[in-house]
Amino acid sequence: MNRMFLIFRHELFGTIRRIGFIIMTFIVPVLALLAIGIAKLASASGAPHGAAGEIIGYVDQTGSFGQFMDQGTTTLLRFDAAEEATRALARGDIKEYFVIPPDYMTTMTISRFIAKKELVAPASTTAAVKNFITSNLLAGNVPAATMRLVEAPLAMVTTRLGANGSAATDQGGVGAALIPLGFALLMVLSLLFSSGYLMQGLTEEKENRLMEILVSRVTPRELLIGKVLGLGAAGLVQVAVWLCSMPLLLWLGSSIVGGFITTLKVPALFYVLAPLYFLLGFLLFAVLSASVGAISSNAREAGQLSALFTLFPLAPLWGMSLFLAFPQNPVWIVLSIFPLTAPTMVIERLGIADIPAWHIAASLGVLALSFIGGLFFSAKVFKTYLLMYGKRPKLGEIVRSFRSE
Repeated sequence: MNRMFLIFRHELFGTIRRIGFIIMTFIVPVLALLAIGIAKLASASGAPHGAAGEIIGYVDQTGSFGQFMDQGTTTLLRFDAAEEATRALARGDIKEYFVIPPDYMTTMTISRFIAKKELVAPASTTAAVKNFITSNLLAGNVPAATMRLVEAPLAMVTTRLGANGSAATDQGGVGAALIPLGFALLMVLSLLFSSGYLMQGLTEEKENRLMEILVSRVTPRELLIGKVLGLGAAGLVQVAVWLCSMPLLLWLGSSIVGGFITTLKVPALFYVLAPLYFLLGFLLFAVLSASVGAISSNAREAGQLSALFTLFPLAPLWGMSLFLAFPQNPVWIVLSIFPLTAPTMVIERLGIADIPAWHIAASLGVLALSFIGGLFFSAKVFKTYLLMYGKRPKLGEIVRSFRSE
């Protein structure tokens, strides 16, 4: 037991001292703080510009749009011809201009002209132009109150009710989905990096013959369990840093920037299930990586073999668009229970849709049993192939060696 603890301590402290581990652990909160600071500077520098308002030119070829020039902070300036508006745009007198063609009532299409490159038209510009056209079309035909209702965007407040008819604690929505989705991606990276450290360490110890000295002092089972638990503890430290930083980052973001950040919520089960799925997922991937490291003769060969199982946790992220379109499809239930995809899939579902309790129970049970079976398999592989050099054994040889014991 003391020897296993020594291996555990060596792997734990050796991992958390790695530059890559330190960067991966702290880069997430640091980047979030930088993003909050940049958003604060951008909002501060953009405030005076927004207060001054903008001037948008327009050319009315129908002769029907001559009222309601002031749209909030945006002012519309009429030009008699497109050439005149183009010269004003070149001088910088206007930000942009649009042309209302004679057949607008048939085509319902206007042409917009700008001087600077952009991805899409700003929402404020689109709203100003839309309200300008709508107000002119409705003027004199409907009451002013009706015009305001038509121009105002639809405000819909959705409330999710619980079984007793009262408002549910977890309201869902985009704000509640973003944090679990982001954490799922980080968890996949952490799982792959942490288990990769184990596989890399094993292959290096085999290549430099250090493994022969280790096995002469400890049993293969003690070596395996000590390494897996040590790296698992290091991974939990990483997850703890991320989880503990989330409330602070959300508070800073809402108090400094506000806006959309104030809608971000963390589901209640997230703080319980996130470390639990990470731990079980890491233990499973660790024993699989240990098996690959034991039968591989070098690090390159081990990396190629590990692709057989390291691609699975990425599958739920690849199918994100399909999941959002069909959240109740049975495929997601299968991926939630299948051990190699369960950690990512369950955390992903947690922020988007309701998960029945039996899905979580079955998922955790299968994941735990898979780890136990993987640990038994990995211990057998360690015992038989850890000190084998040269040609890598084939799957049939491994199966036959298990039967012969």
